[in-house]
Amino acid sequence: MIYLDNAATTRPKPPGVAEAVAAAMNAYGNCGRGVHDDALSAARTVYGVRQKLADLFGCSRADHVAFTQNSTQALNIAISGLLTPGDHAISTDLEHNSVLRPLYRLRDQGMALDFVPAARTGRIDYDDFERLLRPNTRAVVCTHASNLTGDMVDIQRVGEFARRHGLLFILDASQTAGVFPIDMARQHIDVVCFTGHKSLLGPQGTGGLCVGEGVDIRPFAVGGTGVQSYLETQPPEYPTRLEAGTLNSHGIAGLGAALDFIQQTGMDAVRAHETVLARRFYEAVCDVPGVTVYGDHTAPERAPVVTLNIADLDSSEVSDELAERFGIATRPGAHCAPRLHRALGTEEQGAVRFSWSYFNTAAETDAAADAVRVLAAEAR
Repeated sequence: MIYLDNAATTRPKPPGVAEAVAAAMNAYGNCGRGVHDDALSAARTVYGVRQKLADLFGCSRADHVAFTQNSTQALNIAISGLLTPGDHAISTDLEHNSVLRPLYRLRDQGMALDFVPAARTGRIDYDDFERLLRPNTRAVVCTHASNLTGDMVDIQRVGEFARRHGLLFILDASQTAGVFPIDMARQHIDVVCFTGHKSLLGPQGTGGLCVGEGVDIRPFAVGGTGVQSYLETQPPEYPTRLEAGTLNSHGIAGLGAALDFIQQTGMDAVRAHETVLARRFYEAVCDVPGVTVYGDHTAPERAPVVTLNIADLDSSEVSDELAERFGIATRPGAHCAPRLHRALGTEEQGAVRFSWSYFNTAAETDAAADAVRVLAAEAR
């Protein structure tokens, strides 16, 4: 199988990730629930990974890194814990449902909500942020890169807009964490939400949020923390205020090993390799008769994603042919990005997404381009 569905979850994982998970399963107790060696081993690993993530994202304090199951949970915590029905929020048409649905739920409760529109090319106009600003605007919530097209958002520019107007900036880094530099202080980001199983190259079931100084997120869930057990409310200190219940210490150990791999390999090297492969594929298929490629491929930076359609074929049919005939894994359909599909005009057809990781090769990329050419020829 040629695996080009890395925007959904990366596979394979770096050497050492599975081993770290297995070792933790065989040795760790419950983090924060005891002072015996097994519990302390889990606690030390969890804290160490907090520190690695704080360093990665420019978060000033390791204890302001809270773990979740994934970025969807992290975004729900941040959005629901910072916004109220009396607020106004600005987002974009590039968003995943993990951003959209929490915002829609608040809108249904009375919160005002506007979206920076995407053009048919997938691009947004940054002047629209100023146009949509209201007196009660509380936050900007947006993705760093579209999971559908790979188009990047200029988060430095968005962060400066937010700082200029005293707004919170909540960033969905699901597609970029570990590949593109993120610096909370320099880019004026208040909360970074991430998942471990995509570009961070870690296990599924890991993720979290990094919270800036002075940002008070209301707890989304309450329960056991292992500390301050006689309080009737969730402890107010980070990270326990956002971490009700037992942490996935086993998965976090694997995420730590993945972070070590990224640090040792170099984020720039990871990004360069993935970018070269995605560009190689794009240039091989963009002019094939019958093939339509989506997104702005003139941009200086892009996530390693190329999304296309072949003639008027349903995207699920194309993806199935790629898997069954050519052994190539892709992602068809709506990609949990309904607003952007409407903007692109692909709401009915969907689209076929190819996405790369550090472990893909040029030979795999060329084989995928050849398969697209074959299917396009057959469709003519």
